Amino acid sequence: MPSLTLGDFELSIFSDGTYPLDGGAFFGVIPKIMWSRKVEADEKNYVQSGLNSLLIRTGKKNILVETGMGNKLSERMVKFYGQPARLLTNLAAGGVAPEDIDIVINTHLHFDHCGWNTVRGKDGKIVPTFPRAKYYAPEGEWQYARHPSERDAISYIPDNYDPLVQSGQMTLLKGGEEIVPGITVKTFPGHTAHMQAVIVNGHPGASTIGKGTASAPAIACYISDLIPTTAHIDLTWGMGFDLYPLQTIESKKHYYAHAIPEKWLTVFTHDPKIPWAYVEKDETGKMVARGVQVG
Repeated sequence: MPSLTLGDFELSIFSDGTYPLDGGAFFGVIPKIMWSRKVEADEKNYVQSGLNSLLIRTGKKNILVETGMGNKLSERMVKFYGQPARLLTNLAAGGVAPEDIDIVINTHLHFDHCGWNTVRGKDGKIVPTFPRAKYYAPEGEWQYARHPSERDAISYIPDNYDPLVQSGQMTLLKGGEEIVPGITVKTFPGHTAHMQAVIVNGHPGASTIGKGTASAPAIACYISDLIPTTAHIDLTWGMGFDLYPLQTIESKKHYYAHAIPEKWLTVFTHDPKIPWAYVEKDETGKMVARGVQVG
C-alpha cells in the first residue's frame, strides 16, 4: 500500500490486482520492437495491467478514486481478463471498510474503472458497495454508455452505474467541478470524449498552485487512461482503446503544460509497478518518469 503526504492530505494506492492485456491493444500503433523495451510480454503477447485506485484522506472525508474491475464480469470476459477482485480485501488490510468511504469518483465508466461501485447481493439485486458514499461520474460518459458504439460496447456494464444514477446516489458531472475543497475534476478527451482526471491540491486554501517539491508535492493528478502507465508518457504513445487518438495527444500537451513546470505528481491507473511519479523532460526533451519515496 504505497502512501504519501500531499500537503494537508494523505494519499494511498489500493490495487484491485492485475490482469492480462494484449500488448498491441495496450500500445496501439506503437511497434512491439519499441514498447517491448519498456514492458515485458509473455508468449501470447500479453502484458500485465494494474488496477490502481487512489484513496484520499482529507481529514474530513475518505475519497476513493476508481473502483477497479470488481467481481461482476461475465464468464466470457473472465476468459479474457480474469477477475482479480482484490480491492475490498486490500482496503480491509489497510483498515478501510466500505462504510468508511464518503465519496467515490469515477473518471469514466469502463468496466475496469468502476467495477466495485456495486455488488450483487444474496437476493441477486445490485447494491452499492460503499453504502454511505456519494458517487460522481462524468455525465457525458454516462450518456454515451447508454448507447455505445459497436466498437466499445463491451467496455460498459450498466450494473456498475445505472442503479446508482437511478437512486440518486451518483451525481453526474459536467467537468470542472470542485467535489470538496482541494479536489476538482477536469475533462481530458481522447481515451473517451468525456473522461475526467481528478486533481488534488494538498493545500486547498492556497491562492496559487504548483509549489510542490519532491518531498512534499502540492498537486497530484489521477490522470486515468490519458496516461495509463509510465510507459505511455510520450506524447504519441496512446492505447489502441483510445477512441480519439489525436485528442489524446492534445490533452497530454495540455496536461504537461501544467504538470511538468508545476511539478505535479501523476498517478497512473494501470501501471502494475509504479503507481505514481513526476513526469519531466530530460536534456534532450524526452519525457521521463521520476519515482518518489513512499511510506
